[in-house]
Amino acid sequence: MLYYLFEYLETQYQVPGASLFQFQTFRAALAVLLSLILATTYGKRIILFLQKKQIGETVRDLGLDGQKQKSGTPTMGGLIIIMSTLIPVLLFADILNIYIILLIITIIWMGIIGFIDDYIKIFKKDKKGLKGRFKVMGQVGLGLFVGTVLYFHPEVTMRESTQTIITEQYTVEEVKGKDVKSTMTTVPFLKHNELDYSSLISWAGEGAKDYGWLLFIPIVILIITAVSNGANLTDGIDGLAAGSSAIIVFTLGIFAWVSGNIIFSEYLDIMYIVGAGELLVFITAFAGALIGFLWYNAFPAQVFMGDTGSLTIGGVIAVIAIIVRKELLLVILCGIFLAESVSVMMQVGYFKYTKKKLGEGKRIFLMAPLHHHYQKKGYHESKIVTRFWIVSIVLAILSIVTLKVR
Repeated sequence: MLYYLFEYLETQYQVPGASLFQFQTFRAALAVLLSLILATTYGKRIILFLQKKQIGETVRDLGLDGQKQKSGTPTMGGLIIIMSTLIPVLLFADILNIYIILLIITIIWMGIIGFIDDYIKIFKKDKKGLKGRFKVMGQVGLGLFVGTVLYFHPEVTMRESTQTIITEQYTVEEVKGKDVKSTMTTVPFLKHNELDYSSLISWAGEGAKDYGWLLFIPIVILIITAVSNGANLTDGIDGLAAGSSAIIVFTLGIFAWVSGNIIFSEYLDIMYIVGAGELLVFITAFAGALIGFLWYNAFPAQVFMGDTGSLTIGGVIAVIAIIVRKELLLVILCGIFLAESVSVMMQVGYFKYTKKKLGEGKRIFLMAPLHHHYQKKGYHESKIVTRFWIVSIVLAILSIVTLKVR
């Protein structure tokens, strides 16, 4: 909103300082400062409100140290993250930018699904919350919407690289690349690291690439569903999901910055995505909200994010990665989410297999997800969280290194 006010003032009256407001980095700095202030200041008020309304977590007895003391801790703290992100975005971002619109819809969409799940757990006294199939339906619905928009919307384009040619008169000319629709993505560590999803169905004959959406949209659905569930499983001990997610979001901010800047994208030989630079404002606001929330969520937690927060975080991370064409890099960048998800799948799968074959179910881990396995081994949750953060930082650095190592 303020973006358009300053744009109007600059156009009509040449107000000093108005043009400065147009810079994405300046607006991103304002966004992160405001989100931090909102999360830390008004976050406390939201926590007190949740306590007053007795909106507390009902903790299942899993035999973990310190578990019983957490019973009654306010949940639905994801509302702090959502509020602290949306207000700066609405104030400082170009809200007509298609990518900003997609992310606003994503944070609201996933926030509603998570809120319904938390509401059922707390007020309906149903520990299972929203049935799994309804969660998946919501995630698939968002993936279908995001995939369709990214494939068909005319403003979702990438620019072909600028070429330097020498004419017959021996003069040097630069041919500016065209803005084109593309289903191109980045494959980490490969020298020619671009993969066109549409090319994967080229075997079907001439014109098959026109139906690339039949492959692209299901891939988007799969990524959004997988990452949001991964974030949901990671949210099990104080500060783990919020801290790991802040590291991931900060890294995606770097990718959005270079992908949305024609100079840096050309220097690094990566795709220039038209309009993606505006993501920086949303990402900094989101990162600030996560760090501000972590102020109250660090051990011992004064509030839990609940599914309102965890499903939202995963959905937003997935959509940002897809927009900047780094979704295949999530296997590395979201390694913590992946490990947590895989540990659950391995545990459940092996238990069912051994029960069928041996008549008695056996387990690979002491408990799943993975962070509970380490709790069972006697590690304090602060040590587990800190070490998981360290792993997240290493994975983030490795992800950034892929910009040049290929």
